[in-house]
Amino acid sequence: MEIFLIRVLQLMLSLSLLILLHEGGHFFFSKLFGVRVEKFYLFFDPWFHLFEFRPKKSDTTYGLGWLPLGGYCKISGMIDESFDTEQMKRPPQPWEFRTKPAWQRLLIMVGGVLVNFLVALFIYAMILFHWGDTYIPVSGMTNGMAFNADAKALGFKDGDILIGTDKGAFKEFDVQLFRDLSSATRVDIVRQGKSMSISLPGELDMIDMLQKQPRFVSPLIPNRVDSVLPGSPAAAMGLRPGDRLVAVNGKEVASMNAFTDELDRLKDMLAVAQTSADSMKVRRATIVTERGGVRDTSAVVLSPELKLGFTWQSLAELYKPVTIEYGFWESLPAGVVYGVDVLKGYVGDMRYLFSSDGAKQLGGFGAIGSLFPPVWDWYLFWKMTAFLSIILAFMNILPIPALDGGHVLFLVYEMVTGRKPSENFMIRAEYVGFGLLLLLMVLANLNDILRWLGYM
Repeated sequence: MEIFLIRVLQLMLSLSLLILLHEGGHFFFSKLFGVRVEKFYLFFDPWFHLFEFRPKKSDTTYGLGWLPLGGYCKISGMIDESFDTEQMKRPPQPWEFRTKPAWQRLLIMVGGVLVNFLVALFIYAMILFHWGDTYIPVSGMTNGMAFNADAKALGFKDGDILIGTDKGAFKEFDVQLFRDLSSATRVDIVRQGKSMSISLPGELDMIDMLQKQPRFVSPLIPNRVDSVLPGSPAAAMGLRPGDRLVAVNGKEVASMNAFTDELDRLKDMLAVAQTSADSMKVRRATIVTERGGVRDTSAVVLSPELKLGFTWQSLAELYKPVTIEYGFWESLPAGVVYGVDVLKGYVGDMRYLFSSDGAKQLGGFGAIGSLFPPVWDWYLFWKMTAFLSIILAFMNILPIPALDGGHVLFLVYEMVTGRKPSENFMIRAEYVGFGLLLLLMVLANLNDILRWLGYM
């Protein structure tokens, strides 16, 4: 429950900040061009609100809604998600959105997206300034990588050290590495001290590479025990730090990756067990260990979760991370480059959305909240907030009615042709766009529920 609350608080704080800044972008350009803003709300307020006030001599009511699905800035003389058509029946006023030149209306509409993108770049820059850029170089992972059957069919072998592709050198082990491998036609590696290259098809399915268990590629972790948990099956069998795991149920394991793969196979067997006797049969395992060159075989009963009860070294313990420090002025262009790279990667991954596997990856508030750490970590909080800001900017600029991008599309049409779309058309388009967004939101949150229930 504590982890759940921490994640909820981080999600709410992050979204509240980004929503306020997004709507603040619309508000700023509206005020700049003399357009009246009737309401400025954090969260939606159908039927009732939690709080609102209007400062003296102000045309704007500020408030807090109860439905945390977004926020809004109600601009006079504009057809938006409020569907307030009565104001459009009255004579146009000089302080209304509809009476302003198209270029001013365009800036008002892109104001939220512009602010979100600039905020993301600024956050990334300040992260680099305050914490620097710390990572473990892929080429420095001297134990190499562990590969699944699909990767081995392409020519990879466990222990290969990845260097880069025809697209450039690898930096760190993250999703960008999978992006590069999925579209590369050549990958450079070091195998047993010798440099060589492997040809790739250039069109691997990145979703499949990430989803399959075991994954297409993972850092290879030596099969050496780091610590043993008291009272665990590992402690009962006499396992000690420094011992090597050699085999599970007669199957040789040359790394911790191979060991966890064997446990995953047992989990699949446990999932289809019909009786408690069947389950206990799966939990009984034969483990071969090695200490000082001497092997020992032990019969052990794994925990109900099929855990042995020990830990191994993390990547940060195996390899020394590299940290690049940035001064304040150096961090600004570096933050821009970092943010643009994140945007490029996100936009490139959108093509997977239109596949069946990609649609299953859609997530709602549950999926977004799970991306935050289970403990409060300001570095990860700000990194996640910057990423969400980029997503919010990109999604809002999509040319879908009811989103900022839909209004931008109609304004560009007006500027090119010199003709305004009719008000009836704009109203119908707003309804269609709102319906599409509602459907997408339902699908994303339904995926969350199905994942939670174990159906996905």
